[in-house]
Amino acid sequence: MANEIFVLAMAACLAGVLGWGFRTLPRENWQIAAAIPIAKESSGHWRGLNLTYYGFFQASAYTVGLAMMIVLLGAVHIPLRSIVVIAVLILTCCIPASKLVARLVERKQATFTVGGAVFAAVLFVPTALWFVNRFLAFWVGTVIPIAAGLAATAIAYALGEGIGRLACVSFGCCYGKPVSSVPPRLRGVFARCNFVFAGGTKKIAYEGGLEGEPVIPIQGITAVLYVALALLSSLLFLHGQYRTALGVAFIGTQLWRMVSEVLRADYRGGGKISAYQIMALLGAVLTLVGAPALPADRLPHADIAAGLALLWHPGVIIWLQGLWLLTFLYTGRSVVTAATVSFHVHRDVV
Repeated sequence: MANEIFVLAMAACLAGVLGWGFRTLPRENWQIAAAIPIAKESSGHWRGLNLTYYGFFQASAYTVGLAMMIVLLGAVHIPLRSIVVIAVLILTCCIPASKLVARLVERKQATFTVGGAVFAAVLFVPTALWFVNRFLAFWVGTVIPIAAGLAATAIAYALGEGIGRLACVSFGCCYGKPVSSVPPRLRGVFARCNFVFAGGTKKIAYEGGLEGEPVIPIQGITAVLYVALALLSSLLFLHGQYRTALGVAFIGTQLWRMVSEVLRADYRGGGKISAYQIMALLGAVLTLVGAPALPADRLPHADIAAGLALLWHPGVIIWLQGLWLLTFLYTGRSVVTAATVSFHVHRDVV
């Protein structure tokens, strides 16, 4: 019963966060979180560096996803040292890949893509698990079960990307097609359920010219679906259904990625079928073929309290805080927007 209570509590909290984000983040004042003056110009004003809510939510998504991975693997009594090693390897691969793949596909220097990072993870994570089990088991103290390790990673990804879509809502990227451009049957649905973005510095405005126009809320749909898949898979994981949890979390998200791109209006590279759709299809096929062949891990009955207890380890708390800060500094420093900052004194209170 504790497993179900944990999943329901997560669902309630995330429903509140997503609902707030969908209502609030399309507004103009929810793109730039802060502007830091960095150089004074001849006019007397300062040139500022913008720190974005995009970075805030991306950092939060990585951190919550990693925390979920720690909880799930801790619940089946995988030692913390093993979890840390595999998590560091995955993050070292995926965070840089999110920018590198976008640069290769979209030819843009200041763009991130979760799709590219995920495809890199599909190729890298099984190899990383094999490497740790083959060469580092003596140090970490145990062999990480492959099915459970892959399932926990897939769940962490699905949850992290679901939350991370709030970053896209804030920045106005990954935006949907105008409601006016879709077939009448869909138009009737999205006439009542849509996003309207405000602010000339949002990507939907300067790239798509769609500021103030109702668009398909593709970021919101993706967020709800991915969070739901993550929570369902978490419940399966906690009941020992590791291969099924892997399939639900990863195949479900990748199939939706393929479909959702049909409803998106942002630039996704040349061609009718994008490179990201091809990556998603390959990832889904590899998982569909490979998951049934994984060994059926025989692990102790999941104890969610043991998993949650790992989050209170001082080292884990510091690690998660450090990850949040580094990710925020990596993704939150805006290079596509600028700021002019000025200061003055309130003479009436001197």
